[in-house]
Amino acid sequence: MMGDKLFRSDLYYRLKVFPIILPPLRDRSEDIPELVRYFTRRYAAKMGRTIEKIPSEAMRALVSWPWPGNVRELENFIERSVILSRSPSLRAPLAELRAAAREAAVGSTLEEMEREYVLRVFRETGGVISDAATRLGVPRTTLNAMMKKLGISRANL
Repeated sequence: MMGDKLFRSDLYYRLKVFPIILPPLRDRSEDIPELVRYFTRRYAAKMGRTIEKIPSEAMRALVSWPWPGNVRELENFIERSVILSRSPSLRAPLAELRAAAREAAVGSTLEEMEREYVLRVFRETGGVISDAATRLGVPRTTLNAMMKKLGISRANL
């Protein structure tokens, strides 16, 4: 933003007197239960609802989710949960998390998919490089370069 003249550089350096580094939520799973309770109380009060219980199944699912959108994603999820709750028990739409987990597994990067495919072919060919190269339709030298790039060694087999 400073490069685009949207944020004053002097202000940036004034604010950076004491930087606060906060790890992502996925690295602070012990904070999730307290955040869930806080956001639940906050949105329940805002919507005039009483939510007294957060089911243990829901809490376990929330703690185990990696929250790629960080605290804001958790907050939005809890707000949606409060909206869906019609009783004193929080109704968290855990199916959304399960669907997102399936989508994330399918939506791997091209490099991850390529690595998994090469590993599978290696296992099927008993780790024989020339056989794997033939199955993959590439020269051995190309396969060796791919293995290096993808971090694959015989130890992975």
